[in-house]
Amino acid sequence: MATFYLKIITSNKVFFKGQVSLAVVTATDGEKAFMAHHEEMVLALKPGEIRFQKEDGTWVTAVSGVGVVQAANNRVTAIVESAELPEDIDAVRAREARDRALEEMRQKQSIREYKTTQASLARAINRLRHNSEQGVIK
Repeated sequence: MATFYLKIITSNKVFFKGQVSLAVVTATDGEKAFMAHHEEMVLALKPGEIRFQKEDGTWVTAVSGVGVVQAANNRVTAIVESAELPEDIDAVRAREARDRALEEMRQKQSIREYKTTQASLARAINRLRHNSEQGVIK
């Protein structure tokens, strides 16, 4: 199967770079898949996941935050707020962040504060959804 170069950049590191045969991202209008020689495009990403299949056939799933992805010249570059493997997520910390955001949303806030809190809540819920200790989100 043909491959292409994928690079996932977060705010503080390069999460992944290498050859892959398929990559799936969570765009604002649904999931989008990229294969070798994909047409050129730029997409906005929402909190969700980025899945990709390495050359050896293994799949990697990363929990990602908001960002943007660009496909051009047989390369796909994703620049995201955060990316982490599900097993690296601290479920207790994610629950605390979710609870904090829910409490802040109950309080009277400016529209800007409300939107920031909404984004924090979405990130916390996304992290809990993909956590390896998944089970029931309490």
